[in-house]
Amino acid sequence: MVPPIISSKEIVKAFLTEVRSGKAPDQAKKYLAETVLAHQLNSEKKTTVTRTPENYAAHVRELLTQYGNYTFEITKLLADGDKVYARWKQSGHHLTNLDGYNATGKPLNEIASAVYRVKNGKIMEYWIQMDRFGFEQQLQQQQEN
Repeated sequence: MVPPIISSKEIVKAFLTEVRSGKAPDQAKKYLAETVLAHQLNSEKKTTVTRTPENYAAHVRELLTQYGNYTFEITKLLADGDKVYARWKQSGHHLTNLDGYNATGKPLNEIASAVYRVKNGKIMEYWIQMDRFGFEQQLQQQQEN
């Protein structure tokens, strides 16, 4: 029997729901290619990080340390061929020093989006953007209160 073909959209949704959500970081190898190009799209300086399933899992574990058991909500998911756009909201708490701001334990939200390129059932590359201004504003307000 031939296994069912899973769409790029289904792969990205499962990856976000299982791995990026913090629920099962070590499942990254199930969704990511051995080498993934992660393009960080910042207005002032674009960078590309090479990710492996192992270091992506470590990245998610670091997020869990920084924000605790955060909630992760996919707010938009669109697909066009091998590319999938995802937008999400992550809600946790400020538990460690972030960008020079001392931990407050207060709620901290992140809004971000990424376009993932999927090939042969694995995420090969992605382009990610985050609302860094809004994030910075939250950190500043926490320090003032």
